[in-house]
Amino acid sequence: MRSPVRCRPALLLAAAAVPGLAFAHSFGVQYTLPVPFWMYAYGATAALVLSFVIVGIFAAVPPARSETSPNARRVGTHVFVPAFVVQGLRALSVGLLALTIACGFLGTDNPFRNLNMTLFWIVFVLGLTYATAVVGDLFVFCNPWRTLCELLRARCGMRFGGRIAYPAWLAYYPALALYIAFIWIELFGHGTPRQLALMLTAYTLLTVAMAWLFGSAAWFRHGEFFGLFLSLVGRMAPIAWRRAGCRGVALRWRLPLSGLLERHPGHVSLVLFILFMLSSTAYDGAHETWPWSRLFWKTLYPLVEPAVKAHSAQPYATAASLFHGWQWLALCLSPWVYHGVYLFFLALTRRVAASELSTRALACRFALTLVPIAFVYHATHYYTLLWSQGAQLLPLLSDPLGRGWNLFGTARAAMPPRIIDLNIVWHTQVGLILAGHIASVVLAHAEALRIFRHTGRALASQVPMLLLMVALTAVGLWILSLPLAG
Repeated sequence: MRSPVRCRPALLLAAAAVPGLAFAHSFGVQYTLPVPFWMYAYGATAALVLSFVIVGIFAAVPPARSETSPNARRVGTHVFVPAFVVQGLRALSVGLLALTIACGFLGTDNPFRNLNMTLFWIVFVLGLTYATAVVGDLFVFCNPWRTLCELLRARCGMRFGGRIAYPAWLAYYPALALYIAFIWIELFGHGTPRQLALMLTAYTLLTVAMAWLFGSAAWFRHGEFFGLFLSLVGRMAPIAWRRAGCRGVALRWRLPLSGLLERHPGHVSLVLFILFMLSSTAYDGAHETWPWSRLFWKTLYPLVEPAVKAHSAQPYATAASLFHGWQWLALCLSPWVYHGVYLFFLALTRRVAASELSTRALACRFALTLVPIAFVYHATHYYTLLWSQGAQLLPLLSDPLGRGWNLFGTARAAMPPRIIDLNIVWHTQVGLILAGHIASVVLAHAEALRIFRHTGRALASQVPMLLLMVALTAVGLWILSLPLAG
């Protein structure tokens, strides 16, 4: 792409500390791509096609899923983590949640100086996500909201067995709705520390109330979206966790990404949740760019402009409100748009492979193969924040409320923003995007071999999926290279 683009390395704490961390990839520094964008797109496409050919030649039919094989769960070396370690992690998680809320209510409303913004958006939302991809879904054992429910049951006698049965038709839609609301707050909330504390308090009360109403097991499976999100990311890790009774928890080593082949979604709502992991990050990267703005102001708004001028006393304010509504509606509809595209390519897969499974069934079978793409989209947009803002956590710990304290002697240990070379950032992003799509190609082919049990049919069925991967790669790279509207 020949035009200068705004790139996305080190952001000052202000942008990282508010829900506008969505702006993590928008900076005032101009950067011109070393070569035209189409060369990156062609190179990525060639790499995907080559990986597809290699996988088609050498891949063998993988073993059956773990839930269909009684001995599959015993594969690998088990290491037990003592119960007191798990209890310590659970106490720490509840303490950090309480600290985040307390800092929001008691501390300064200046997002630069309040610990709760960095603790939540940087450490929890970003840091824990990337750690989960490496060490597995340990959050399932130290979820602070689940721990809080267990404390209320033990100390206050509250029962979380459920007052009514969880409706089967709801499935994972509550988690999807809360996930969409969370991304809306991240992108458009322009929150302060106090607003973050209010949001977390409301979410805590909602979680406890729903766990009491539907039962803890049902709600934390279908409605608590942080846990659901991290469980999906954790399937990529080379470590699987399970409860080991009174001994604590046990970890089992496995091949990286193999957890994504162990179980497939049983309901379309979980497929939509996975697709929103993709679409929300893509939307985040595009919704403030010139092409996105032009789409509304040059294409859509002229259709309603005469009516706005005729019936509104303040046409400019009305136009701005319509633009905001368009932004919000596009975010909410994005998973269904991606779902339509996904079903289209799977319909081609079904026709090419002459599959007896329905398109909807194939959508469930292949949904988890998209998780690596969703993860690398997330990483390419936000990973620089961990580098640029990591050093800010140390001084904030000594002065969590922003009142001039120096509890641990580190309040004045702030480091200047770490500026990463823009050339390194861009090529790292290209590499991550390509690696994620290649991983999805490999997983999709492994799943196709399980479904069709014949190398020729499996390979043919994956041609439409390869086209989808190529399209997603090109779109992902294009969004990263777009200049911001400002």
